[in-house]
Amino acid sequence: MPSAVTDNGTRHHDSLCDRTNDMSESTIQSDSIPPHPLGLKPLGNQYLFTGRNAKRSIGAWRLLPDEVISLVLEQFDANTLLKLGHTCKFFYAFCHSDELWKPLFLQSPPKHSKDIRWQGSWRSTVLGFPSDQQTKIDCSNVFSDVLHRPFACSHVILKQFTSNIPKANQIRRFEDLTYDQYAERWTEQPFILTKCIQDWPVSKGWTIDFLLERYGHVEFRAEAVDWPFSTYGNYMNNNRDESPLYLFDRRFAEKMGIRLGDKGNTAYWRPDCFGPDLFEVLGDERPAHRWLIVGPERSGSTFHKDPNATSAWNAVIQGSKYWIMFPPATQVPGVYVSDDSSEVTSPLSIAEWLLTFHEEARQLPDCIEGICEAGEILHVPSGWWHLVVNLESGIALTQNFVPQSLNLVSEVVFFLRDKADQVSGFDDSVTNPWGLFMERMKSNYPEVLEKALELADKKNGKKRKWDAAVGGPDDEQQGTSGGFSFGFGGDDDDEIP
Repeated sequence: MPSAVTDNGTRHHDSLCDRTNDMSESTIQSDSIPPHPLGLKPLGNQYLFTGRNAKRSIGAWRLLPDEVISLVLEQFDANTLLKLGHTCKFFYAFCHSDELWKPLFLQSPPKHSKDIRWQGSWRSTVLGFPSDQQTKIDCSNVFSDVLHRPFACSHVILKQFTSNIPKANQIRRFEDLTYDQYAERWTEQPFILTKCIQDWPVSKGWTIDFLLERYGHVEFRAEAVDWPFSTYGNYMNNNRDESPLYLFDRRFAEKMGIRLGDKGNTAYWRPDCFGPDLFEVLGDERPAHRWLIVGPERSGSTFHKDPNATSAWNAVIQGSKYWIMFPPATQVPGVYVSDDSSEVTSPLSIAEWLLTFHEEARQLPDCIEGICEAGEILHVPSGWWHLVVNLESGIALTQNFVPQSLNLVSEVVFFLRDKADQVSGFDDSVTNPWGLFMERMKSNYPEVLEKALELADKKNGKKRKWDAAVGGPDDEQQGTSGGFSFGFGGDDDDEIP
């Protein structure tokens, strides 16, 4: 997640850090959290310890907070971390933290993907030595929330947050909808369809085991890495990450050699209820819009809005996903947005947000939440904030689209025109996405375009009047909707819608 850069955003960031740091380890302690592999304990345990605290053995370093020590160690290379880890138990524990070794792996010179072997942890993978063959030194006299909290968060039981959903919060569920029903009432509301995708061939045939057997050699994008699916499968089954890598690939159809399109001899197709997708007028020049998603339990995406003011559907093929959602104008607890809506500050992990803000968020009147099971599909309206987390290892397919709704088309028009710096997903050859969309819409949907432009200008006029009244920035500096919108990104920087 990018950090807020404005003065106002900085204040939000400080407030968030204070609240996250104040999160008591007792909040995340339960019978489900095993002892740390190195034996280290939360900071508060030092007050009941009668032996010698390991931090007393690190010289002048002991004067620094653990957070500062961690920031310093982030500047070290692998060889330096190895040497420092040999000096004492305290630094041994710190220098084993995968929070330091994951960036080292990602920043290291690229290797051929076939040469990468996941060894159970980022440290072991960088060193090329299986973690289960490494001797571990007892660090039971090391007390650090900085080291223990990620481990504890990786063992949080998600069910405590995803069960007993208040009736008023529950996402509406239908077997299916017609296009007329969707267009009349549901274009701007989340819902789940339970009998919509059963005829898709992928619904009947795709499992993680099937993908491993058929496509194990195929490279897919998983956030910042491109790995063969077999390597990612090993990672899924054997990692200790607080926020596991999320496989999220927009070129999966080409890589897998599968056919997409209308009903017939295709792997899957767009559900009829969503009607025309107005971004189809862009043809081959439309931005990235469909993705294969695979991930283990706890993987997912923190709060964001989908790019370019698009709507989306997300179909679960295997596994189940928990969703918590809020309308566009809602101030989501723990999520702070910069003045121009381009930057966001939020907890680093889904687990941190759930532990710190979930209870408060659930009390908001506009909170919508639910679980989308295998064989079901969820609708994400344009502009809605959403967090999603896998409750088990699973597969999903998602697609962004622009429904034929005047209000939502006007939002897309406004976004492309007045937030050009936040538009994403287009090929570099498309230098004016708004102009291209206007040209194609004028040829294909002239009446819809005319009315959408009028509505966008009307909304913009109201915004300008409000800013003038309260002394806020004009629209050249600030967008009209308070909310961060993830970018589609390029191959080297894919973002998760």
